[in-house]
This record gives sequence, structure tokens and C-alpha cells, in this order.
Amino acid sequence: MTLEEIAKLLDAEIISRDVDPTQSVAMACGADLMSDVLTFTHAGTLLLTGLTNPQVIRTADTAGISAIVFVRGKYPPPETIALAEEMNIPLLRSRYTMYECCGRLYKAGLPSCGLFDFSAPCQQGAQTACPTA
Repeated sequence: MTLEEIAKLLDAEIISRDVDPTQSVAMACGADLMSDVLTFTHAGTLLLTGLTNPQVIRTADTAGISAIVFVRGKYPPPETIALAEEMNIPLLRSRYTMYECCGRLYKAGLPSCGLFDFSAPCQQGAQTACPTA
């Protein structure tokens, strides 16, 4: 799915300058815990988050995130925008909640980052879901 299609589906504003609207993303993940982003995402992922600090950009760069959508109408501070532009990570914002954004993208055919296997015991403990992919 392209950033242009995503922006249309989410009624989103593209915040970053010099964004290629034809840039594609392979999957999406909604998360506010950056440890989850590092654990469960893959290169080519669209991240949906309510966090707007520069650490989100650093984490996204480390995880190979293709683009970020800030949910709930949040607008990032100038230092976050500058860092994202320096790292070539497009930023968008949507007025919808994370739940609504994820649902709209999933309904349109954009897959999530993976499924979880509840049948096998998890290394981290019984309370934690273990990804299968």
C-alpha cells in the first residue's frame, strides 16, 4: 500500500517535506511501547503510534520502519520532525484513534506484522504472547 493510499484511508496529513507519495509499505503495526516496535515489527512496516518524541524516530530507524502515522491528531515537536527528515522516515498524522486507523488499514488489505501462537509455552513466561512470525 502506498503512502498516498494510506493518507486517503486515514484522512491523514503528510507532515514531512519531500515525501514520495508512491512509497510502499508492506505491513502495519500499532504500538506505543517502543520495546514492542523493536520486538514485533519488520523492515517495511508502517508504525501507528500516539508517541511524538524523537525516541520514536530513533526506534523506527533501528527497526527499519518505513513511515510513521501519529494517531489521535497528535502533531510532533519540531525536533521529531527534523530527525525524521534527516533519517528519511515520512511522518503523517490522522485524527482517528489507533484502533480506528488499524481497522481501516486492515480492512483495506494491509496485513499486520504477525500472528501469535497461544498453544506453545513462551520463553518469556506464561503471561506473554509469543509471535509465530
